[in-house]
Amino acid sequence: MTAESSAPVPAPGAGRPSALTLGAAITAVEGAALVVVGVWDMVSALSGESKQLALNEFGGLVIVLLGVAPVLAARALLRLRRWGRSPAVLTNSICLPVAYYMWQSGGAMVAVGTGIGLLGLVGIGALLSPKATAALYAPHEG
Repeated sequence: MTAESSAPVPAPGAGRPSALTLGAAITAVEGAALVVVGVWDMVSALSGESKQLALNEFGGLVIVLLGVAPVLAARALLRLRRWGRSPAVLTNSICLPVAYYMWQSGGAMVAVGTGIGLLGLVGIGALLSPKATAALYAPHEG
């Protein structure tokens, strides 16, 4: 067990800037959304809506696993674990091409794509802000 992993969880606002909390919250929401989509994909396959049962079951499981990673990264960020920032920034970065292709679809997807793109940009900005960097890379008492 390392000193970093045994460090106590900081009290809200004690050593965690609001930008880091915002970035972690956005990442957790994105991860939770992926989990919901994955579960929905698996349930729709079991309910007979899909003709490719095994493909949808496996695909749904992969999406659920991809959703768990950002949730774990957000939890790490809330505990000031610096390893959580890379997967969180990656998750928020993936929102940008998703938003672009949703925006290209037209119709109601333009609004959804714009929201996803803004969420990704705000998440990246919050996670890479100087205050968040200082909080993650400051020497912790332990």
